Amino acid sequence: MFSIITPSLNSADVIGDCLNSVAEQGCSVEHLVVDGESTDGTLKIIEGSGANVRILPEPPNGIYAAVNAGIRASTGDIIGVLHADDFYANPNILEKVAKAFENPAIDACYGDLCYVRRFEPAQVVRYWQAGEYQSGRFLNGWMPPHPTFFVRRKSYDEYGLYRTDLGTSADYELMVRLFVKFGIQPTYIPEVLVHMRTGGSSNASWRARIEANRMDRQAWRVNGLSPYPWTTLAKPLRKMGQWWSRP
Repeated sequence: MFSIITPSLNSADVIGDCLNSVAEQGCSVEHLVVDGESTDGTLKIIEGSGANVRILPEPPNGIYAAVNAGIRASTGDIIGVLHADDFYANPNILEKVAKAFENPAIDACYGDLCYVRRFEPAQVVRYWQAGEYQSGRFLNGWMPPHPTFFVRRKSYDEYGLYRTDLGTSADYELMVRLFVKFGIQPTYIPEVLVHMRTGGSSNASWRARIEANRMDRQAWRVNGLSPYPWTTLAKPLRKMGQWWSRP
């Protein structure tokens, strides 16, 4: 069974699409929304959606503290994270992910992602084509889109949850830890799995981007790993081509 973790905080304007995209998936799924004391009607929308959702209250201690709380409370064998302003590209996404995990040697999977306008979600702004994973790609600034990333529960049990001290780079650190340090076996689904609305916190300003880059470097250090001098600079530069690519 899948467990999908959705951290939310005052997401009333967008969370409906997220809930619906999970509810319409054609497989068994546990959806846990971890809410950081929303005051804008988010909880009423969740409760009135009719979706099979568990709501977990969580003080507003950050996105990845909420994700960790969701993982600890979840019961599924395969875990994904879908933020409140993201939604699955079609109703067959989790079936395709489940098929990837039919191979017992596979520890994780990921796919492509489209950035869309916040209030015009049919309008694609950027296209993140992840491509196949190869050893050494992280050293050249590569990473898969985090909302498309699914991992077996055993990886969290063996290698730990998200590090909340690394801010918005917590997802990057987790992937460096799993892929580079511990060598989990991933597979790539070559299609768009998730639509992400623009306006993410790590790219909200130049100051936020500089801080994220500093934390990206720290992601390697805390794992006792040495990146190339250009690794963390290459990471945002790789995204420039996403503005011209289309699925």
